[in-house]
Amino acid sequence: MINRRLLRIKVLQALYAHLSTEDRSIQTTEKELHLSIHRAYDLYHYLLLLPVEVRDFAQKKIDIAKEKLRPTYEDLHPNTRFVDNRVIHQIATNRNLLEYLTEQKLSWVNYPELIRHLFTDLQATDFYNQYMQSDDLSYENDRNFVIWLYTDFFPSSEYLMQVLEEQSIFWNDEPDYIMAMIIKTLKKFKEEQGAHAPLMKMYRNEEDREFAPLLLRKALLHYNEYLELVHTFCENWDIERIAFLDKLILITATAEAVEFPFIPTRVTMNEYIDIAKLYSTQQSGVFVNGLLDKIFHHLKESGRIVKKGKGLIGDL
Repeated sequence: MINRRLLRIKVLQALYAHLSTEDRSIQTTEKELHLSIHRAYDLYHYLLLLPVEVRDFAQKKIDIAKEKLRPTYEDLHPNTRFVDNRVIHQIATNRNLLEYLTEQKLSWVNYPELIRHLFTDLQATDFYNQYMQSDDLSYENDRNFVIWLYTDFFPSSEYLMQVLEEQSIFWNDEPDYIMAMIIKTLKKFKEEQGAHAPLMKMYRNEEDREFAPLLLRKALLHYNEYLELVHTFCENWDIERIAFLDKLILITATAEAVEFPFIPTRVTMNEYIDIAKLYSTQQSGVFVNGLLDKIFHHLKESGRIVKKGKGLIGDL
């Protein structure tokens, strides 16, 4: 499922776009937020298909080599360990994946050069060659190889990242999050599941489905109020020099702390501190940490932040 970290980032992106465009309605921004989340789910299926495309390219090379007028012994007796990988075959035949790809018209057919490039680079890696020569023919070893593709090989491909960025503005910062989702999916695969191995749903539950649009709407509706809080507690900072994104992070974090009583305040703080470190300036993590601590304590004392649920009473 799309995790909360990515949902928070998408809300921030939507908020930034909304405030950077004149005469933009909340409804329009909410629609774009929904589209952005849906595109992340598209990317999950799209990247899940990628090893299949690379495998099919390898199979074509094997088939072409066998058709040579004077094939070598290696041409006629190729190492088929990669093309026979059972986990890749499981992905290729997965009913849910194939149905989604067909419905959304997702395919790598227009990127043959990328697939060729990926296979060439793959052949040059030590991990691939060790896998090809390994005596371990287990399903687990096949799965470990495919997981390695998502932990190391695909993330390191600048060509792949460039192609993804060109295809969708929503995919600029998402591959790492989506590949983590794919790794979790693959770790749950079982050989006996065959083509029916389950894939992740877009949302874990209805609460997650409602999280992003509600957070966006509350941040927009209370924007001026929460911005005033930021100004109030910026005693030792030059307000004019605070990055616009830092302000949005503080406002969104405040909206979450106030509007979501079952999310621990410490979780909210840690999430937005990490997001600030990743997407804003070098000083943003320290700045967001210090200011959120002051704002949250003020809102708790005034009764605006009230947490519910076991272990959350007095959470700050």
